[in-house]
Amino acid sequence: MTVNILVVPGSLRLASHNRRLAAEATRMLALSDAVVTLLDLGDYPLPIYDGDHEEEQGVPQNAVLLAQRIAAQDGLLLVSPEYNHSLTPLIKNTIDWVSRVRKVQGRPIQPFKGIVAGLASTSTGRFGGMRGLEALRIVMRALNAEVLTEQCTVPNAAASFDETGRLADDVARTALEALVDKLLDTSRSLGRHA
Repeated sequence: MTVNILVVPGSLRLASHNRRLAAEATRMLALSDAVVTLLDLGDYPLPIYDGDHEEEQGVPQNAVLLAQRIAAQDGLLLVSPEYNHSLTPLIKNTIDWVSRVRKVQGRPIQPFKGIVAGLASTSTGRFGGMRGLEALRIVMRALNAEVLTEQCTVPNAAASFDETGRLADDVARTALEALVDKLLDTSRSLGRHA
């Protein structure tokens, strides 16, 4: 069965190591029969979440568009840097806005409920963004996503990729391959469109 997988890097920096990791995961996923999309959050700018803004102006159109895209997926791979031992403001703000979308074209929607979510991170430090993924895991579980126990953290990011953007570190590559395989398998069995 073909599944739909969305890969979302939680950084806008063009030279971001996490964008490289997301691109590498997308390449691996594309070797399967899955329909894989690498999404750039820069294409969906959103204001900082504010309840007054939502009450006065409604949910921004970009949040609605993202909610539609996410709701159409079986699996979601979030590849996010770690900021101060937590998730990035970009990924948190995006999740907060998307979670506020209740209807699309008059139909009820819960964008994250039941989606199979994989988590990955890389950093120049020795923990590879692990603490940020702990925070991201809590948020995704609160939104009723099926968050995989397996995750991929790549330490020493500056030395972990070759000049083409591929993972040069064997341990990191094996960990990412294992996460990708688990995401595909679980999306096939538990995915919303299975």
